[in-house]
Amino acid sequence: MISNDQESIQIQGEDISPSKDGCLLKEILREGTGNDMPLHDDRVSIHFVAKRLDGSIFNNTREHDRMYTFSLGQEEVIKAWDIGVATMKRGEIARFISKPKYAYGQKGYSDKIGPNVTVAFEIELVEFNDLSPNHDGSITRRILKRGEGHIKPNEDAKVELKLKGTHNGRIFDERIVNFIAGEGCVHDIPHGVELCAYKMATGEQSRVYLKSEAVECLAKYNIPPDATVEYDLTLIRVERAKDTKPQTDEEKLAESEILKERGDALLKGGHYEVATRKYKKIYEYLVSAIFNHESDRERCKYLKIASQSNLALCYMKMGNYDDAKRVCNRALDFDDKNEKCIFRRGQCHLAMRFYDRAIQDFETVLKINPLNLAAKQQIVTCQKEIKAYEVKEKELYKTIFKKAAETNSGKKVRNK
Repeated sequence: MISNDQESIQIQGEDISPSKDGCLLKEILREGTGNDMPLHDDRVSIHFVAKRLDGSIFNNTREHDRMYTFSLGQEEVIKAWDIGVATMKRGEIARFISKPKYAYGQKGYSDKIGPNVTVAFEIELVEFNDLSPNHDGSITRRILKRGEGHIKPNEDAKVELKLKGTHNGRIFDERIVNFIAGEGCVHDIPHGVELCAYKMATGEQSRVYLKSEAVECLAKYNIPPDATVEYDLTLIRVERAKDTKPQTDEEKLAESEILKERGDALLKGGHYEVATRKYKKIYEYLVSAIFNHESDRERCKYLKIASQSNLALCYMKMGNYDDAKRVCNRALDFDDKNEKCIFRRGQCHLAMRFYDRAIQDFETVLKINPLNLAAKQQIVTCQKEIKAYEVKEKELYKTIFKKAAETNSGKKVRNK
């Protein structure tokens, strides 16, 4: 247990500073378990008590029982933590004495630590390799064999991955798969497995544990929702995508064409969340683009409208009608008579029970295209919903008035 006692701290321990200059000392207070230690860019969760050398505490996560989480080696914290936590094992508690060089330097820390002050941190490494977006432990990773070099997949990288999924000793998913990083869902790769692949170097072997919501996608393998499954992974090959974004407007237009094609394929395959990222990027690329040739201007306008219209459809498929309506309006800024966008906005209004607005949109669609039978049918649906609501409202008021009358009648009887 991390100590909350206020006692003067003795400057002692092993020098773990990179240059062995005595500016960062470590003393293990409780041994950890296993042999694994966190690596660069791993998400680590710690409890800590920060103290001055006189033992007075100026920060303590235990007070609110809330762990602190950060990415190791990404300069999200002071250097003492990036260096020190990298030497710890899971469950270990250690005291680090840090001189200003690796702590708060000449600036100090708000009004709590002055400039050029040596401080101490008692840190417990609670968990690392938790890849779950909500940091709930539903996706965790253990390295079985380290890879070669430091090249890891980035978004849109070409990846070749060997995977084997097991549950209670039963192998349910074993294959070698080639996929585009960020689009693993197209190949039925669980999201947790893909998140792990981003952390791996070529030749690395890792085991990823999935539980809770991370196993929902495995129902087709008859995996129960309360199960914990293991995936053994080997990263065979990775070809990173270009880290540079398109610079010229012409390059952005060409890249947007590719993104539209990929987004449409993802939308058609039901991978709505991944498709939204492609359509959003198109808008980012083209929103301020300027072209000299009329054909390029027309193509740019088409891609902006089509990307927003399809983005709206993705949001609708996911039940997010507020955002769907918002991007429909954005597309209509470029073409206020776009039949498809007005129709989809009407569908959003219908789903949100704004029936009058929905009817107005569908009537506008019919002015643009009198042969649009779907719009006619949607108006009929809106009218039925309005009538059903009116009947329901009438019954509600009838019940209220009946209860009120019964209450008044009871009061008269009691008053006699």
